Amino acid sequence: RAVINAAAYTAVDRAESEEDLATTINGHAPGAMARACADLGIPFVHISTDYVFAGAGNRPWKPEDPTGPLGAYGRSKLAGETAVRAAGGPHAILRTSWVFSAHGNNFLKTMLRLGAERETLTVVADQIGGPTPARAIAAACLSIASQLAEAPDKTGTYHFAGAPDTSWADFARAIMAAAGLSCRVADIPTSAYPTPAKRPANSRLECSTTKAVFGIDRPDWQTATRDIVASLTQRKGTA
Repeated sequence: RAVINAAAYTAVDRAESEEDLATTINGHAPGAMARACADLGIPFVHISTDYVFAGAGNRPWKPEDPTGPLGAYGRSKLAGETAVRAAGGPHAILRTSWVFSAHGNNFLKTMLRLGAERETLTVVADQIGGPTPARAIAAACLSIASQLAEAPDKTGTYHFAGAPDTSWADFARAIMAAAGLSCRVADIPTSAYPTPAKRPANSRLECSTTKAVFGIDRPDWQTATRDIVASLTQRKGTA
């Protein structure tokens, strides 16, 4: 009935030296999937990223804003968006940001691990965005796929990110508070934490179109953080 593509090459720094591989996974593969879906006349929902933007300013990025990726990962994801649109079938490209979950490797789990080991952590405070729980993204994708099947004219590019917008440092502090950890989070600028790939300073995403078209609200990342930390604590206690 539909295809939802959440598969991606997400090693942002490694992509700088593996751009061909990243582009194969993030660019060519979604295009092939979208073409197959177009041939079958079924919806294709594809996850993309705020990294397709240059990350300047402080205004939330709208879906129609000009793109300008800063690195290989962003370029590979933008190639995927272009290929999906070119396939010509009913589709939704859903850009999201700062994904976290109780599963896999992500910022929340890293902060929990380091917060239990250290008295102080330094975390970047001048990158701003919306942390987004993976569970909410999954629910949004299911709803969008179902609605696209009934109304293919909803085809387009949309944004979906957690609210309210915050910094990595403040996100880290919320994680420590939820876990009852005494680790102190000290703010640092991006310049003090150099990485192979340049990160966007402004990852804010304007999500009102997603609400207007699909009736999907931005998820509350603070509540999700507390819920995930509680579930991880319970899981650890029963292990």
